[in-house]
Amino acid sequence: MHLQVLSSGSGGNATLVRAGDTAILVDAGLTLLELDERFAAARFAPSQLDHVLVTHGHLDHARSAGALARRERALLHTAAALQSNASIRRCKNLNTLCVGDVQPLHGRRGDEGLRATSVPLPHDALPTLAFKLEHEGRCAVILTDMGVPRADVAQALAGAHVLVLEFNHDPHLLRQGPYPAALQRRILGNGGHLSNEQAAQMLEALATEQLHTLVLAHLSEKNNTRELALEHASAALARRGLGHVRVIVAEQGAIGENLQV
Repeated sequence: MHLQVLSSGSGGNATLVRAGDTAILVDAGLTLLELDERFAAARFAPSQLDHVLVTHGHLDHARSAGALARRERALLHTAAALQSNASIRRCKNLNTLCVGDVQPLHGRRGDEGLRATSVPLPHDALPTLAFKLEHEGRCAVILTDMGVPRADVAQALAGAHVLVLEFNHDPHLLRQGPYPAALQRRILGNGGHLSNEQAAQMLEALATEQLHTLVLAHLSEKNNTRELALEHASAALARRGLGHVRVIVAEQGAIGENLQV
């Protein structure tokens, strides 16, 4: 199984996962033109896409999900509450995600492909989901857009070999930054986004000896820095005795490395 972040941040999120003959995209928060540019950079033909999974209905995650799935005849997976969303209803080939269930994601040749488990997160777009993706004993977890750390979420998602985890903001930078007070309260609230410190807390709860690569995702361009996020992540891994884990920062404007899970 391979995982490649195509874009990460408030400007749009998308992560490509490939296993055997099965290819899935988790979130499609860019325009179709931008997604095609990222697919080309990743040397991936979007016609090979089998499934599109959507974490939640905010535009930076769902913007082109329906249009992409319809164009490529891929199966679009969302929670039932999202299927009337303007970004989703353009596609008629829908599958309803039942929270907590293990969903088999078959390739077009009928192979078993991936298995996806959806886990609900505290965020102000209900429902918001994290995904645990498994294939032949390997496991990748994608967890962003979470307001507060939760032990039950960490327990449900533990065991990743590759972990994509939100490190959104530094509270001091946020309070001193350009965002209006109402938006600051939203980000800092229980339905907002993880601070570096909160993300480090989740990382300590999530990380096991299986983890070999950590991707820091959804960093705020105005309210965080790579250095601060890396500092908190590295300290958390050190506290767990996992200083050998490779740490990568996902980019908004460029695709990431094609990671072997």
